[in-house]
Amino acid sequence: MYPQLSEKEERLGREIVDAAYKVHKELGPGLLEKIYEACFCYELQKKGIPYKRQCELPIFYDGQKLNEGLVMDVLVDELVICELKSVELVNALWKAQIISHLKLSKLRLGYLINFNVELIRDGIKRFVV
Repeated sequence: MYPQLSEKEERLGREIVDAAYKVHKELGPGLLEKIYEACFCYELQKKGIPYKRQCELPIFYDGQKLNEGLVMDVLVDELVICELKSVELVNALWKAQIISHLKLSKLRLGYLINFNVELIRDGIKRFVV
């Protein structure tokens, strides 16, 4: 259906999942999203992986660039979008949102990571477009 991801995208995906596991193992569930985001980015930094926090995603419509405040939680190495949550239930809208962000950015790999779970494997969802 979709072409395979590059080796770099797959490697980044593994490192992202590893960072999420480390943060969750250390902190557990129940904290604010911004705490998980800071710790997740710190783990990426320790791995030498570049990232941007809370970066704007411009919209191009009818040939015009519109800056309407779409924000990605973490953009990893300009290739992978990570949306981080700390909620009891993941809203289906957030799944649609990350798919839309991937399409708008023309990126292929994204993760929706909810840290407010007992087992982090239950909180990690991978998206490929």
